[in-house]
Amino acid sequence: MFRSVVLAGGTALAVVTLSSLTQAQLFTLTREQLVAYTAQNPFERLPDGRPKVPDALIARARALSSEDILTVLPGKGFRNQYEDGFQILRPGTKLVGRAFTVQFMPVRPDVEEVLNANAKAANIPRLGNQFAIDQLQPGDVLVVDLFGKKEGGTIVGDNLFYYVDKATRGGGLVVDGAVRDLEGLSQIAMPAYFRHAHPTAISNVMISGVNIPVRIGGVTVMPGDLVVGDREGVYFIPPALVTEVLDKADETRIHDEWTKRKFDEGKYKSSEIYGSPRDPELKKEYEAYLKQRLAEIRKGQP
Repeated sequence: MFRSVVLAGGTALAVVTLSSLTQAQLFTLTREQLVAYTAQNPFERLPDGRPKVPDALIARARALSSEDILTVLPGKGFRNQYEDGFQILRPGTKLVGRAFTVQFMPVRPDVEEVLNANAKAANIPRLGNQFAIDQLQPGDVLVVDLFGKKEGGTIVGDNLFYYVDKATRGGGLVVDGAVRDLEGLSQIAMPAYFRHAHPTAISNVMISGVNIPVRIGGVTVMPGDLVVGDREGVYFIPPALVTEVLDKADETRIHDEWTKRKFDEGKYKSSEIYGSPRDPELKKEYEAYLKQRLAEIRKGQP
């Protein structure tokens, strides 16, 4: 059964209600719709239709910083892909993986009644946070829109956080909401970004979408986006731009490496070297260094 849901701005989004548990999701884009919304994706796709950024590129992305990503996305028109202001569970651990998106809304009884009836018809005993969590795959980052809710906005405590860690193989969590059992979470190695910690269990919310576009702060996140979190905040990179971002980041790091080497020589003022060498001979030296280092670090890269 298909229904039409009107999003902000009046856009109609078709949402499919599935009739069997084996089809996995009640409130989601169909695979065909997700393919259409992510048509520029250059990679293979997961069974649910999400773009599958290759594992080798995910491994490369662990070296990215927010500044690396910033050099590419705005110039491509993607100016709303970064969000910060989170509490960070493990500031020294990079968060990298493919977005698995979940949306919650405040409970409205008449809507919740329909949601629960559809879940019952699909033989799903309870439509809640575990319905989404149980669908996670290796390499996923659980990205949850809980509209900034603190009390009762706790997507996981330490037990379910541990499950997410195992299911995603350390992928991670980004929640515009809360977590609970922070003492227990601190014993688990998986990175997490969250607005609040609160002792209450999740309550007074209803799950309204799985693997649909969600809003995290000022960012629209699509299922399958490459999620990269560092000490500053979180970037959500469209799959079509992942390779370009990674290649540009290689050049940025080599530039920084060469610049600091020249500063170590103690012969130059900062303005003579940074951001670009003034002297033509120094510029040639840098270009030769860049070419050599790119060849070294990209040997064997996808």
